[in-house]
Amino acid sequence: MSQLNAMENFRRDVSYHLLRQEDGTILLSATLNDRFHDILLEVVVNAESLMVNSASVEFRKAPSPDCPTAAIRLKQLAGTVIGRGLNRKLMELFSGNQGCGNLRALLVGLLPLAMNVKASAGITEEQELLETIHNRLAGSCAGYATPLSLKPPPAGGRGW
Repeated sequence: MSQLNAMENFRRDVSYHLLRQEDGTILLSATLNDRFHDILLEVVVNAESLMVNSASVEFRKAPSPDCPTAAIRLKQLAGTVIGRGLNRKLMELFSGNQGCGNLRALLVGLLPLAMNVKASAGITEEQELLETIHNRLAGSCAGYATPLSLKPPPAGGRGW
């Protein structure tokens, strides 16, 4: 068997971290690490309005010296509210020869998590947290299609 090239034996790790801060903001952090990339992305969001205050990225490692130029587009995220139309905005900003598919992918996974932080504010018990998030995000995806009060418990599965 021939030796595998760098893409035939490839691993990419993506990590997200959320931190509610005392100043009423949420710090959203994402990292992307693979053979060619080491990227740290940070976004600060208003915890009440879910409006992006600021965003920054550090390309600690990238396959091209031009990759960091995509960071200029992050400034245009300021003022964006996390909610309807977000994916369209991210496609506009991070597609094409001025964008970065990796930043877009990180943001698509990271930014909606701010809604979970807002929906769960003040709750400490995990079960109550899951129920509250489910009910507040009802209609946003298949997992939260209907509020729990209208949903029968799953047969043989984990009930709420």
